[in-house]
Amino acid sequence: MAHVVPGPAGPPPLGPDGFDWTAWHPDLTVVAGVAALGGLYVAALRRGRAQGRRVKGVKVVSFFAGLAVLLGSLTGPLHDLSDYYLFSAHMVQHLLLVFAMPPLLLYGTPGWMLSPLLRHPLVLRLGRTLTRPSGAFASFNLVLVAWHLPPLYNLAMDHHGVHIVQHLMIMVASVILWWPVMSPSHELPRAPYPVQMLYLFLVGLPMVVVSIFITMAESVLYPYYAAAPRVWEALTPHTDQHLGGLIMWIPGGLVFLIAISVVFFRWQAAGGQDGAIAPLGASHGG
Repeated sequence: MAHVVPGPAGPPPLGPDGFDWTAWHPDLTVVAGVAALGGLYVAALRRGRAQGRRVKGVKVVSFFAGLAVLLGSLTGPLHDLSDYYLFSAHMVQHLLLVFAMPPLLLYGTPGWMLSPLLRHPLVLRLGRTLTRPSGAFASFNLVLVAWHLPPLYNLAMDHHGVHIVQHLMIMVASVILWWPVMSPSHELPRAPYPVQMLYLFLVGLPMVVVSIFITMAESVLYPYYAAAPRVWEALTPHTDQHLGGLIMWIPGGLVFLIAISVVFFRWQAAGGQDGAIAPLGASHGG
């Protein structure tokens, strides 16, 4: 049975029946954080309703689905596999945090909920710098690439506090990644459709380079997993590393290609004008 231990202690031993796929070890910090986000959202919904604002049910479902993805990624069997046994499972976890959780949260958040946070000129200026395509490209790729290079990645695996920082930075950078395409805010608007397509094509390239580096590496880059008990004997540390690189490379690349296709069809539906951008009226009013 898998169980949770702090990072420096190393991976916990497997029980006589191997990895326990039904075990769920909730991290109180994660649960508290998810509960706080959900509570703030519900409070904002109630305040908005009192002011005559309505949020579509599909958006509410989307937001809480994003919280469910967050909770499922950072607790339970996937958390145990990724934190203690398999690099490939860790890449699945990161894909969920990068490609599933942020779009669900952004789609589910109406713009008027964000407006009070952007009233201060410095906050608004910083937000505009980070969420324009160039800022989002730099923010996301600096964080993603740095944390997947062996020195920082191995540091995170050996120290639980650093690992928490790693996940927090990846999550924030991933929300910024999707902002130029899915922004719900008039203050921090989406990019025009042609810019969105170019942005989505370019922003995934550094991730592909890193994933190729991991996939093609002839040595084990992350020794923490080499010392872990084998969940499956056939999945050696080197094979696990190759699989993790492929998971990061192929599904991650496909998500960007799908996103480009969606933006293209939305652009054509809007008339194909170069300056056209996705209407925010529905998001702003719910």
